[in-house]
Amino acid sequence: MDRTQKAALLSAGIGLVVTALKFYAAWLTGSLALYSDALESIINVVAAVGAFVALRVAARPADAEHPYGHHKAEFFSAVIEGALIVVAAVLILREAYFGLLAPKHLDAPALGVAINLGAGAINAVWAWALMRWGRAWRSPALVADARHVFADVVTSCGVLVGVVAVWLTGYPVLDPAVAGLVALNILWSGFRMVRESVDGLMDRAASPDMVCEIRALISRHGEGALEAHDVRTRSAGQATFIDFHLVVPGSMTVEASHAICDRLESALETTIPGAVVTIHVEPGEEAKARGLPIL
Repeated sequence: MDRTQKAALLSAGIGLVVTALKFYAAWLTGSLALYSDALESIINVVAAVGAFVALRVAARPADAEHPYGHHKAEFFSAVIEGALIVVAAVLILREAYFGLLAPKHLDAPALGVAINLGAGAINAVWAWALMRWGRAWRSPALVADARHVFADVVTSCGVLVGVVAVWLTGYPVLDPAVAGLVALNILWSGFRMVRESVDGLMDRAASPDMVCEIRALISRHGEGALEAHDVRTRSAGQATFIDFHLVVPGSMTVEASHAICDRLESALETTIPGAVVTIHVEPGEEAKARGLPIL
């Protein structure tokens, strides 16, 4: 089990603890907002389990049926997580609607707020850690899980504002009203997550900064070649696929051109985490006016 899988499994465990605390706070107070917050956390646990399964699949080596590996499994997990966030938001909006029709006064609000605040603090620390690891390890599944946990933190903040407002003002209608507003924010977060994951499934190119770095590495380490052109990239989970055409003098031997390719592959794989490089060698007459010059 690698580090990303361990992080996803730990996320599910933390999610269970946080969900239990939130349901206890909702039971104590009878707050619709706290209940909605706990409901959103259930989806969080399911999503963490989904991320763990996706990471297990993505870690499988390439085989005859999947020669490019299983990296895209992480994007499927992120799409599912985003969809679950949307479902949670719709459920909360439904509860908020009925709560507005029949608002209720709260019981033991101080204790409920304290418990929910503690659960929210645990989630905030964990969301920060997950996002940091997900970006460092280039794991879409962990990044998606971190965003989901952070959405839960936003939910908790909005809910606490609503509960405290009800407690201080004595207006119970504020409880479902705040829950509804927070649900709209969660809905937007889920939509964004699905959109970004679909981009990954559609073979979106690497970030502009990474593409610039790749082009600079090719230019710097391609000594002996004439130019490179048709540089293409795509990201799939923790892998970045890079392919381009390398133009060499027509008189160059296969052995010499292969040595240049080896040097370029080594430079790219060392600098770009998870790089999978494919180079097509062409003779000098295939050079293009807008090709990437070799320094």
